[in-house]
Amino acid sequence: MFNLNNISLVQFKNYQKAFFDFNERIVGIHGNNGQGKTNLLDAIYYLCFTRSYFSKSDIQNVTHGFSGFRLEGTFEREDEQQKLVCILRETGKKELSLNDEHYDRFSSHIGKFPCVIITPDDSVIITGGSEERRRFLDALLSQLDKGYLQNLIDYNKIMQQRNRFLKSFADKQTSDLSLLDVYDQQLVSTGQPIFEKRSIFLKEFLPAAANSYRKISGTEESVELFYESQLHRESYSELMKRHRERDMILQRTGIGPHKDDLELRLEEQQFRQIASQGQRKSLLFALKLAEYEFLKSSKGWSPILLLDDVFEKLDALRMHNLLEWVCIQNEGQVFLTDTHKERIIHHMGQLSTHNQLIAL
Repeated sequence: MFNLNNISLVQFKNYQKAFFDFNERIVGIHGNNGQGKTNLLDAIYYLCFTRSYFSKSDIQNVTHGFSGFRLEGTFEREDEQQKLVCILRETGKKELSLNDEHYDRFSSHIGKFPCVIITPDDSVIITGGSEERRRFLDALLSQLDKGYLQNLIDYNKIMQQRNRFLKSFADKQTSDLSLLDVYDQQLVSTGQPIFEKRSIFLKEFLPAAANSYRKISGTEESVELFYESQLHRESYSELMKRHRERDMILQRTGIGPHKDDLELRLEEQQFRQIASQGQRKSLLFALKLAEYEFLKSSKGWSPILLLDDVFEKLDALRMHNLLEWVCIQNEGQVFLTDTHKERIIHHMGQLSTHNQLIAL
């Protein structure tokens, strides 16, 4: 079993200094809004991913009036304890160490401490644009495949360089396309493996997510999920050649895996156009729990599951189906937050499972 035994937070968001000990597999965190429930989950997520789930800039995670933070967690797997420390220095430099050994590259940490988080803001995965669904997919595949993560890092870096070149090319009005040829070749060499790994993975993942939807919703509604990519219809290199002139006019790269999407359909119609709030929430949880199951299968143990304010998002039946699945049918550690202590006690009582309550 993989679990977090304790965590300390120093100058992280609203926690100037705090320590939490976790002595049960299921941990309920309750308190009024603004007390730090979500921030505590984000601190756990940060240790697993070396970044916040909510804040793009590290400085946004520092307690107001201070200039750095420190997070430390003690994880345990197969009776072996591992100390993980992340520090943001006053200079803005970030450091990460595992058992007092510092990482040279933070990307090598991704996937070692698997974690799945579900928050109210995640509804954009269903209702938002393709970028949100790609971000979800990339976060999952990066935990499963080190090669995928490195290809993704390289691809994004090359695409940014190519976009800068396209803008400068237009400004200078030059005719030397040799550097653009190099960027195109590099994009294809890094982008093609991304597409191929997504294709192979999604052939298994998308049907599993649809099955998870039926479990949570308790219905046999016909939900279909598809992988949409320009690369399905034509080779990447040919697409780059055919769209080069348009890219030069628009001064940005318009072809590649950064345009991929997951198409969601309900009864053969666009899901977000006809689905109710309950159906949208069910599909969100289905995607996240399919992520949970694939991580569990790949790693050989259950990832940590973080559920932020989920009681407000599902009706009683869907909530019971979800909690029975994650708390009874799975053995992983679960952290969940709610504003009402009584509601946590009620649901845990229905499941007849041991849990720890933390008041903030």
